This record gives sequence, C-alpha cells and structure tokens, in this order.
Amino acid sequence: MEETQVRFVIPASEAESMAQKANLPSVLHLLPSLVPSAQRLARPPISNFHVGAVGIGGVSGRVFLGVNVEFLNLPLNYSIHAEQFLLTNLSLNAEPSLSHFAVSAAPCGHCRQFYQELRNASSLNVLVADSDPPTAFTPLSHFLPHRFGPENLLSKHLPFLLEPHHNGLSFLTNSQPNGFTTTTNNFDSLRYAALDAANKSHAPYSGCPSGVALIDTDGNIHKGSYAESAAYNPSIGPAQAALVAYIANGGGHGYEKIVAAVLVEMESAIVKQEHAARLLLQTISPKCEFKVFLCVGGTKRPSSI
Repeated sequence: MEETQVRFVIPASEAESMAQKANLPSVLHLLPSLVPSAQRLARPPISNFHVGAVGIGGVSGRVFLGVNVEFLNLPLNYSIHAEQFLLTNLSLNAEPSLSHFAVSAAPCGHCRQFYQELRNASSLNVLVADSDPPTAFTPLSHFLPHRFGPENLLSKHLPFLLEPHHNGLSFLTNSQPNGFTTTTNNFDSLRYAALDAANKSHAPYSGCPSGVALIDTDGNIHKGSYAESAAYNPSIGPAQAALVAYIANGGGHGYEKIVAAVLVEMESAIVKQEHAARLLLQTISPKCEFKVFLCVGGTKRPSSI
C-alpha cells in the first residue's frame, strides 16, 4: 500500500475492497499489511523508533491507524504511544469498541495496562507484526495475564473507555478572557469544542474530566478528551488527545500552524491539566495562545466497589 493512500480512518467498504484486491480472506488479514504504512506516519524524533498500530472497529468495521508521537524538548512522559493514538482515534470518530488490532512491536506494559479500560479487554485480539515467526491474533490476556483494571476500582455500572456518555458539564461563566485575539466566532467555536471534549472525557478515577480544542491557521478545530487509566500513569492528557486529532486530520509535519488552544476543566478539579497542557502546546508551537475555562456540573468522583 502506498503511503500517499494512507489515512487514519478507512471506511469499512473500502477496507473490504482493499482486502479483496489483495486476495486476502478478510479485513482482519489486511490489518498486518497496513502496519508498515502506519509506521511511516509515526513522529518519534527522540527514539527514532517508529511504531504503527492498525485496528478494526467492533461496530462499524472501519479501520483505524495509530502511531507513536514524541516531542523534542519535553519529558518523555509527554509522548503518545501508538496504541494510545489508536484508541484516541476511535474515540474521536465515535467508535464504541475495538475488536482486533495489529501492532509493529509487542505492546509495552504501559499500553497493555491502558487497554484494560476497554470492556472485555482480556478478549481483545492482538497481532504482533514483527514477531518471528509472525503470530496469529492472540487475546490481550496472553500479554497481561494478571490484570488490574476498572473492576478493581469502580462500581460496575459506569461506562468504559470508548462507550458513549456525557459528563454534564457547563461553563462556570460566559466571559471571554482578556488578550485572546482569535476572532469571536472562532473563539466561541473553540471553547465550545473544548467543552464538548470535556463532556466526552473518560475520567472515572479522579472525577475530573477535561478537554482541549486547538485551532490552526486554516481555521480548522481539533479537539481531544482526557482519558484515565486505572493505573493512573498510562492516562493520556487532553492536549495529547487534541494533537492526535490534529495529526489525524492532516495537520502537517510540524505544529507551528496551531495558533490557539482552549482547555476546559472543572473548577473543583483535584487533577489539574492546565500547567501540563500549557507546557506541551507552547513548547511545540511557541506562538500558540492558550486559555483555560472552568466548568461545573458532572458527577462526583465514583466510589470504589
């Protein structure tokens, strides 16, 4: 498959057509063949280790790509793993489940843990493309046999990662911050996009949902939602999630086109995203204006089982 043909989401009908043209039995057999193309889209300027992940949506049958992303001049924990990118890509496209995925190298412990946020994570099927000999799809429980996940910390009725939900947040005030120089229409669109992302945030452990929206020089808005892990550290911040959207939407090889960003988080949050998001965005795009809006509402931090 030529790189020029690669997109971060492939419609189900097109994926089926691609599998047929390649004389493959099904779209599942297509996934490993797309991994090298995904790897070429990775952005690892520190490690130079390109990781690609390709998965199939459990409901729509669409094919999604994920790549690893690293940021110069920032701590390594700001990086986005390809498997995180993949799940964020599903979330951005309202795909409620993942059934199978192929990845260029065996998932690290960080990602094995992050995937525990999915319902029925143990039965999620994984194929490691660089293994010798190549492996078949194998349940995730093979890679993490003794799991720790949402069931250990949460009440059973709460939605898992990717599952539809709304956090019930609204702005604390409607005032516009001083010094924000984007046009009024773009600004309103940006802050409401960030609120929408916060309302879709998966933050069951802290009860502190948040979202970030970016706007580029072409007026395109890219938004992302904070997603927590039961193990805490593998969580992905809202700024990183918004950058996944920026990259997947064709934002270019650099980040200098990002001119403004809004973070929406709760006034009462015990987990604050402001400083981490500001550092990330102003490091990769120094001219990016960054503002924070506080919101109220939502549910209280869930009690454990």
